[in-house]
Amino acid sequence: MMMLECDAKRLLASVGVNVPAGTVWRRGDAAASVKVESFPVAVKAQVRSGGRGKQGGVQKVADRAALEVAAKKMFDTEFGGEKPDVLLIEPWLAIERESYLSVAVDGRAEGYVVLYSPQGGMDIEEGVPPVRYEVGAPWNFRVHRLREILEKVESDYQWREKVIALAQRLVRSAAAQDCTTIEINPLVKLSDGALIAADAKVARDEWAHFRSAEINAEREAEKGRADPYLRACLDMQHMYVKLDGDIGVISGGAGMTMGAMDMIAELGGSPACFLDCSPGPTSTRGYRPAFAMLDADPAVKVILVSVFGGGTQMQRVATSMKEVMAERKSSKPVIYRLDGTNVDQVDGIFKEFGAHNHATLETAVAEAVKLAGGAR
Repeated sequence: MMMLECDAKRLLASVGVNVPAGTVWRRGDAAASVKVESFPVAVKAQVRSGGRGKQGGVQKVADRAALEVAAKKMFDTEFGGEKPDVLLIEPWLAIERESYLSVAVDGRAEGYVVLYSPQGGMDIEEGVPPVRYEVGAPWNFRVHRLREILEKVESDYQWREKVIALAQRLVRSAAAQDCTTIEINPLVKLSDGALIAADAKVARDEWAHFRSAEINAEREAEKGRADPYLRACLDMQHMYVKLDGDIGVISGGAGMTMGAMDMIAELGGSPACFLDCSPGPTSTRGYRPAFAMLDADPAVKVILVSVFGGGTQMQRVATSMKEVMAERKSSKPVIYRLDGTNVDQVDGIFKEFGAHNHATLETAVAEAVKLAGGAR
C-alpha cells in the first residue's frame, strides 16, 4: 500500500529522519490559506505512480504568482493516470550531491535488504547499479558488514557513516511500522553537509491493518478510490496487482498465481494481473467480482483460472464457475485448470456448460497464450 510522499515524509520524520519542512496544499484550499515563508520552492504533485518528475509533476517556482499558476496546472493534470488531490510545497534545496538508499522486504534475504547507490535522482536506472546488503530479520543488521559493502562504491567516509546510521534506522523503522519498502531517492547532501531525504516512497503492508489504525484507515480510503469492480474484489479480500499483459490470471494461493504467471511468460505470453482469490470463499460470490473486473478490462483478452485445492474442494469451485458463466455477458475465452480434492467430479460439472478442465497447468497456459496471440 503506497503512501503519498507527504505522508511518507511525515512517517520518516516521526522516526528521526531529516526531511524538508513542507506545506501541504489540498484541492479546494484557497490560495491565500497556503502559507509559504520564502521562495524559491519546489511544488510536487502528490500521486502514487512513478515518473511524475518527467511529466512536470515537480517544479521550481520563484514567487507567489508562479506558485498559483503551477498549482492550478498540476491539479488539472493526470500523472500516471492519477490527478493529484494534494500538492507538497517545500523549500528549494541547495543540493551538493544525490544518492539512493532503500530498505525493502526481499524473499531472497528472508527479510529485509538494503540497497545503496552513490548516484540518485530520476535516472537511477542508468547510473551505478545499487549494492545490496541482505539483512534478513531487522536484529541481524551489522554495521561492519554494511560498511564493507559500501566501501566498494562510496569513497566519502563521512557520508558513508551517515548512510550506515540511516540504513540501520530505516530497517528498524520498517519493521516497527509494517513497511514493505522505504525508498529515499534522492538522498541528498546539502552544502552544509547535512543529509536529508529529498524524496521518499513508503509502502506499508495492508495486511497489517488489524494492528494499525493508520494502515486500516488508509486501506479503507484506498478502497474508496478504487473503481467499483476492484472495490468488490478488495471487499472479498482478493489480492490484485494489475500488470501490462493480456492474460488475466484468477488463481488460489499466491504461489499458484505466481507459478501460472511465470509459465505464461515462459511460453511467450504476458499476464495482465496477479489475482489471488484464496482469501475469499470458493463460491459464486467470491469469484463473481474477479470475473467482472477482468471482463471490464479492455487489455484482458483471455482469462486463465488455475486452482489447486487440498482443503478447497474442486467440485465447489467448478459449480461456482458454472454459475458465474451462466450470469456472464462477456465473450472472452476462459481456460481452466482445476486440480486437487474431488477433481474427479469436475468434468461432469463442466460438461453441463461446455467447459474443459485441462489435466496440467502447462496445457492450460499454452492454450491461453495461443488464444491471446490470436486476439491481438
